[in-house]
Amino acid sequence: MTTGPAGPRQRPPRSGLALGLRQNLAQFMLLVAVNALVGGTLGQERTVLPLLADQVFHLDLYTSGLTYILAFGLAKAGTNYFAGTLSDRFGRKPVLVTGWIIALPVPLLLIFGPSWGWIVSANVILGISQGLTWSTTVVMKMDLVGPSRRGLAMGLNEAAGYLGVAATALATGYIAASHGLRPGPFLLGAAYIALGLGLSVFAVKETQGHARLEASTHTAAHAGAHGELSNGEIFMLTSFRDKSLSSVSQAGMVNNLNDGLAWGLFPLLFAAAGLSIEKIGILAAVYPAVWGAAQLVTGGLSDRYGRKWLIAGGMLVQAVALGLVAAGSDFGIWLGAAVRLGLGTAMVYPTLLAAIGDVAHPEWRARSVGIYRLWRDGGFAVGALLAGVLADAFGIPAAVAAVGLLTALSGILVAVRMRGSDHMVPRRG
Repeated sequence: MTTGPAGPRQRPPRSGLALGLRQNLAQFMLLVAVNALVGGTLGQERTVLPLLADQVFHLDLYTSGLTYILAFGLAKAGTNYFAGTLSDRFGRKPVLVTGWIIALPVPLLLIFGPSWGWIVSANVILGISQGLTWSTTVVMKMDLVGPSRRGLAMGLNEAAGYLGVAATALATGYIAASHGLRPGPFLLGAAYIALGLGLSVFAVKETQGHARLEASTHTAAHAGAHGELSNGEIFMLTSFRDKSLSSVSQAGMVNNLNDGLAWGLFPLLFAAAGLSIEKIGILAAVYPAVWGAAQLVTGGLSDRYGRKWLIAGGMLVQAVALGLVAAGSDFGIWLGAAVRLGLGTAMVYPTLLAAIGDVAHPEWRARSVGIYRLWRDGGFAVGALLAGVLADAFGIPAAVAAVGLLTALSGILVAVRMRGSDHMVPRRG
């Protein structure tokens, strides 16, 4: 046994474990199902909460109405960082189970909260839960599949999560239209949490041994990405020093910045144009549905053709879609924009995670993923604040257009800065 900055490094298991999607298919698909429930827990809010802020709590300013996304983003971003460190120290499964336990009070707060502060508090708790559960399912799938199918694995993971978001956003829209904004939509979220906790406790198995197995044959992407790095060195490498890792981190942040905008302001824009709750629910669902389904293809494509140009191109497709939302005024235009926004996000989302896995050493991959997700989900907070201030000052269309321009600039930065060779490289000795 050797010792490094992250503590004792155990020798990889000699028997009973193998890397690969086919070799671990049952456990992998179970984790896919668990992540669909994680996404559904978030999806319970996508259609209903913006309308709740407007119609029940009568918040006048967009900035005030988006405080729940700001709270969610800050909580989730911070928790992502600690999720990686905790899963390296204590194992993946305990972190996953803890995340589900933390989520238990969220539906009750959303149903019975008598003031907007209760809703914001629920989203702090939800952000902590999502940071633990979603981060851990990502890392566990990376552990299981090894290096050669990482893009496909991330595509399946993120597809499950965002199809869960989409299906629940659509379902809660219909429930809200038929039975009101509370409590019906949030009872669905309560069921997801109970099922996710049960599966995680009784069926999910620990995967840290698979990461140790991969580490035993891993060759560093470059001299600065070896296995014996401190937490501070990993943070600086992921955030700033490595051209690919830092490009991925900023693109992830901008991606979730525009997702926070879509989550918080799109339903209000559509409602102001006179769309019914059912149509708002459809638009709120189409974007993550296309995003989720297309990742079944884009993740695998990144294994074959590389990460860089899918990321850069996806950011530009998102920018065009946001421009259409800003210029649009009816359901048809917004539906087409939602499809484009989902497609652009699908090109980016699993590819960003796979690119992190390409460079990060298995010994500290969970921590690097956590740091990336710290930046990425910090985009929710930045997006809520920026979109709210711009919408209050200039109107929602202007806020959407400004974020679209920022998204285009992010894609250009990826094209200029990211290394083009960090893809589909089974870095084995």
